[in-house]
Amino acid sequence: MIKMTNGLRYTGPIYRPPSEANSLLVQATIGCPWNKCTFCMVYKKGPKFKIRPVKEIKEDILWAKNYYGNSVKTVFFPSGNTIIMKTEDFVEILNYTKGLFPNLERITIYGSAQYILRKGLDDLKKIKKAGLSRIHVGLESGDDVTLKNVCKGSTKDIQIKSGKLVKQAGVELSEYIVLGIGGKKRTKEHISETVDALNKIDPDFIRIRTFLPKINTPILKDINDGSFQILSPLEIIKETYELIKNLNVTSKVYSDHYTNYIHVNGKLPEDRELMIQTVKNALNRNENSFRKIYIGTE
Repeated sequence: MIKMTNGLRYTGPIYRPPSEANSLLVQATIGCPWNKCTFCMVYKKGPKFKIRPVKEIKEDILWAKNYYGNSVKTVFFPSGNTIIMKTEDFVEILNYTKGLFPNLERITIYGSAQYILRKGLDDLKKIKKAGLSRIHVGLESGDDVTLKNVCKGSTKDIQIKSGKLVKQAGVELSEYIVLGIGGKKRTKEHISETVDALNKIDPDFIRIRTFLPKINTPILKDINDGSFQILSPLEIIKETYELIKNLNVTSKVYSDHYTNYIHVNGKLPEDRELMIQTVKNALNRNENSFRKIYIGTE
């Protein structure tokens, strides 16, 4: 018997992709099991990583069913790495969710490449069959030096292998890249290696972000001592140009984030020229016309 709660329980900051803005959020895990990325502030002050008991998660799903009825069409299971859950537990949650919401169109999670790779193809297929629609993955960069510098915990090879696994399992793959994350020293390598990784993965979605220093992040020390130099707006846009020009994918590209200087959206390869024209127009703008670089608080 699953009991009713007095509302959806949630621990820590609410963190979800913009594309999940209208989704029901039911927390399956708390925090991030890695939590070492030098550019990420989300869980640096806690909470510590924890996988919630299946019973509690199902209680929250039932509460949402009784509160929202059949209006729920998309569900997102936060926090940082729901893919790390035991497969049988996650399958139980997915099946339970599908059974309660007859109009459900999509179930989505975050998942880091190293944990996806550990899950393996057979388990990913089980999760797909149980109802998982899409995984959001932070590729950030395809450059191994950059990935090591920001303590990502994965490599280009791990990112490529895990991305291919997700697609082979039939789950939609949304890969995130961060413009400027290589700094001025690695800008060329960052973009060229990121393009190569994305071309080999060919994800369903490529989502563009721009590096913005955040409070409580280790990378601030590197910025302050000069070992990491932030790219200017026009240098970021030049990275955007090289990215769009060289991608050989069938992905939808979205620049759907407040950190970006320009919004470049489209389907590749058919929208490439329109997207490149948008970038070229931005390159002709005065540097002062873009937002200032600042230290973010969220």
